Amino acid sequence: AVGSPLVMDPNSICRKTKRLAGEEAELCQLEPEIVQEVAKGTKLGVRECQYQFRFRRWNCTSHSKYFGKILQQDIRETAFVYAITAAGVSHAITQACSMGELLQCGCELTRSRAPPSPTVGPGMEGTAWEWGGCGDDVQFGYEKSQQFMDAKSKKGKNDIRALIDLHNNEAGRLAVRSYMRTECKCHGLSGSCTLRTCWRKMPHFREVGDRLLERFNGAFKVMGGNDGKTLIPVGDNIKPPDKQDLIYSADSPDFCSANRKTGSLGTRGRVCNSTAMDTSGCDLLCCGRGHRDETVVLEENCLCRFHWCCVVQCRKCSVRQELSLCV
Repeated sequence: AVGSPLVMDPNSICRKTKRLAGEEAELCQLEPEIVQEVAKGTKLGVRECQYQFRFRRWNCTSHSKYFGKILQQDIRETAFVYAITAAGVSHAITQACSMGELLQCGCELTRSRAPPSPTVGPGMEGTAWEWGGCGDDVQFGYEKSQQFMDAKSKKGKNDIRALIDLHNNEAGRLAVRSYMRTECKCHGLSGSCTLRTCWRKMPHFREVGDRLLERFNGAFKVMGGNDGKTLIPVGDNIKPPDKQDLIYSADSPDFCSANRKTGSLGTRGRVCNSTAMDTSGCDLLCCGRGHRDETVVLEENCLCRFHWCCVVQCRKCSVRQELSLCV
């Protein structure tokens, strides 16, 4: 009910657990509103994956048959999908807590926390500080993400693939929890800052995606240890991956041509950038097959005017656009 099927069809989690017993079925029966946030978080993660991979040969397509084949392999792309969806679930649940949409949680409790560190700057001397506002209860989101996203892998946690999935799920959650930021608001007469109220906020999810993409680019290839419970980095003089690194055990296909076995849709017909030298460039994206230029006519809104009250009226304008497409 969780793991790969959840990523492909987030709304299926409770349909599938009806046939099961145990923790997942219990969560569906007792906390259906949290299950809804799990589904939202999974979709958030997949959308972010599609944004981060939009210029790559594999662009995180959500076509279920092909997506399923990707998730059956233990490659770098799968590591990213598991990490970003676990992060998305953690982020969505935490945000729902802060918005008051869940009865089980709310704002972060700050009674036992030390006061925030003052920011060094002009006019800050003697400013009183206190925790207040509505800090994000990221720990609650972290724990619920663990419950839902790790359940399937924990059942086979002596299996190397399960260990890798659990590691990447945790890396995703830590990309949210480890980068909380402090926000403050000044209080006082005439704009003075005699008191500052501070609270903790999650990073924006785009920041989480950017951070995990960096980890994807530096992902570690690993192999199973003899005891079946440990993972060993492949290669000489390579430091062990830390908890925030992404790991994989198999090399990725090149994704140049369509291949049902690997889940590759190929890059034929993809829009590329004829002048770029990075992954969006036609040389790399088209796998050396070349590209063709095509002129398309698009309709878009133009000459928009606001009319009181409260309508925006636009005309439709035709815009010619030059596109480069992989052959």
